[in-house]
Amino acid sequence: MSLLVMDIGGSSVKFAVWEKEQLVDKGAFVTPKTWDEMKQEMLQLKEKMDASYTIDGVAFSSPGAVNQSKGVIEGASAVPYIHHFPIFFELEELFGCPVTMENDANCAGLAEVWKGAAKGLQNVLFVVIGSGIGGAVIVDGKIRHGKHLFGGEFGYMLLKEDQTFSDLGTAVNMAKRYSKRKQLETELSGKEVFELAEQGDELAKEEVETFYHYLATGIYNLQYSFDPEKIIIGGGVSSKEGLLDKLNVHLEKVVKSAKIAPFLPEVAICEFRNDANLIGAVYNYQLAFGE
Repeated sequence: MSLLVMDIGGSSVKFAVWEKEQLVDKGAFVTPKTWDEMKQEMLQLKEKMDASYTIDGVAFSSPGAVNQSKGVIEGASAVPYIHHFPIFFELEELFGCPVTMENDANCAGLAEVWKGAAKGLQNVLFVVIGSGIGGAVIVDGKIRHGKHLFGGEFGYMLLKEDQTFSDLGTAVNMAKRYSKRKQLETELSGKEVFELAEQGDELAKEEVETFYHYLATGIYNLQYSFDPEKIIIGGGVSSKEGLLDKLNVHLEKVVKSAKIAPFLPEVAICEFRNDANLIGAVYNYQLAFGE
């Protein structure tokens, strides 16, 4: 089986062919400005790949709330023209072969369950930490979308009065708080604040501790709500050296403060990064067609 795989993003569309259990001929093109231009780029790509491979289907990773039953991408994203019309049908007409599509965070979670940090597990949470917090809920090896397709939108959890997990548990917002308190004209990055803390900056150390505390609190809440076998962390901050060790220290504090909690959540860092959405899209295709 050879699949053409695409990951639609706000700035670029990544692509590859899944051939002999690996991604080959990887590349990307700039995200077009209109749906007609997007279809033209995609069709040219498939025709090019058809010259070298026997393409059996096309698997997509996409932003937005992908409604599998209706064949529509609901919600909103940085690619507005892919929403609220029968996109599955149009793509199948365009390519003349089976098409599957799943939300990008869900694809990344599926990749970890299939071949990554949660391989062999059935019940897993995948937490993506970027400018906000999202992720995926995987139950019995499958994505749990939820009634409103909000499964995995962990960032909406309230952790402190009206402040959400996204407000308190991301390095991006940690850096914003630090920059505001320092009255800086230009906001620093999370990486820069981590470095300042390591250099002994007291305010940076305070904000880093706040970040870890609320990240641990959010993960504790998720563990004792869903009771997954493992929680996988992805997103930009997952590449920070020592993140897991520091997080586990704070998880121990949270668990001790709860008193009734009998165990620590098992947390791991994702294995796949740039290829996660593509690999997960392949697995989603295989789940859909029983391959």
